[in-house]
Amino acid sequence: MKKKLAVAALSFSILFSLGAGSAFADSKLDSTVQSALGTKYLAGGTTTDGFDCSGFTTYVFKSLDIKLPRTSKSQFEMGTAVKKDELKAGDLVFFNTSGNGISHVGVMVDSESFAHSSSKKGVTISKLSEDYYVKRYVGAKRILSTDKYVEVAEPGQDHDDVE
Repeated sequence: MKKKLAVAALSFSILFSLGAGSAFADSKLDSTVQSALGTKYLAGGTTTDGFDCSGFTTYVFKSLDIKLPRTSKSQFEMGTAVKKDELKAGDLVFFNTSGNGISHVGVMVDSESFAHSSSKKGVTISKLSEDYYVKRYVGAKRILSTDKYVEVAEPGQDHDDVE
């Protein structure tokens, strides 16, 4: 019951913070992230029983039919680098939280916020502008092709017509 209340409260706060015009709303990416919000942190976790950060991103991308490597360091080797001011839903963001290079990853849900599995909060949404993340930000990668982005991250598309 406690988890359901936490997820409901978090979902409402996300809806208010993202606004109706967000590309994150009502997409396959959105529904996958929404279904995992509130899931506890579990080192090595890759399921809704518990996630670590790269287990969570692997889970999200698997739901989009994209296979990611298992660790945040390996995920950083994929895709195309993206400038911070060009981020969009579906991009992976990477952080150095340990002082030893890439050690944390999340997936953007809009141009300012990302979903991730926090060791303290479990799966949650945070802002890139939060001081903690600003100081630890390393970079971002775009994994989704333009066609795949339209298919999974834009709401209200007739996805059968995407080639």
